[in-house]
Amino acid sequence: MFGLCLFFEGSPRAQFNGFCPRRPKEQGQVGDSVLSSPVVNTEAAESFVRKGMKLIMEDVCEWVFPEQLQQLLDLDLRDTGESEEALLRRCSDVIKYSVKTGHPRFFNQLYAGMEPYSTVGSFITEAIKTSLYTYEVAPVFTLVEQAVLKKMIEVIGWEDGDGTFNPGGSMSNMYALNLARYRHSPDIKENGLFGVKRQVIFTSQDVCSIKYNEQILIILWTRMNLNVYLLASSRLITPSQKKQRFWALEPKIFALSQLMRGKTGTY
Repeated sequence: MFGLCLFFEGSPRAQFNGFCPRRPKEQGQVGDSVLSSPVVNTEAAESFVRKGMKLIMEDVCEWVFPEQLQQLLDLDLRDTGESEEALLRRCSDVIKYSVKTGHPRFFNQLYAGMEPYSTVGSFITEAIKTSLYTYEVAPVFTLVEQAVLKKMIEVIGWEDGDGTFNPGGSMSNMYALNLARYRHSPDIKENGLFGVKRQVIFTSQDVCSIKYNEQILIILWTRMNLNVYLLASSRLITPSQKKQRFWALEPKIFALSQLMRGKTGTY
């Protein structure tokens, strides 16, 4: 747990009395040079361990059920302003009842703990507080975005291309569907949906967006002239009587895309 400290004679740090204290010669020390394993200051070591364990054993969050948390928090939206003391109390409540994702005991299926370099990057972007959409207001970040997209295009194997940053797997799927539809029906941008064939999405039962937001996606995709049908273990589900009409239209229908992603929301 503690690193090996070697302090040599003549060094200013040879007089250090912390975890690697200066030991008398009768304990195995010749001059100021440590010849054997270092002797740890017991009290200082115990204090350090206690502080470290206290940090580790602190709650990842102060769990409160939603109904209780609504009573504890002041969530009223007022027409008038508030004092700095009231704002600080609100800030304290936010910290107190939020999940500390940087805690060493926090584990999520997609991430865990704190990555120091990305944290500093977040500090920088928040401190600069710029809008990341034009070179006029974000010259550095615009060039950074272009460099990242260029590298991703090279990884794919293209010589040229373009791209955008997506906030997650669900939005990535929606962008992909839009691009797939445009690729199969390039005139849809000018002529709309009236002159194109019926389009169908084949996807997996494990797709979280279909299972979790099924109604929203069906409404959205119905307006986009898309019908959602599911696959089970990469095989088509036996259609029910209500779906027989769909299979009767098979010669007139082409599959727009096939999405086979997991429940985590990522590819």
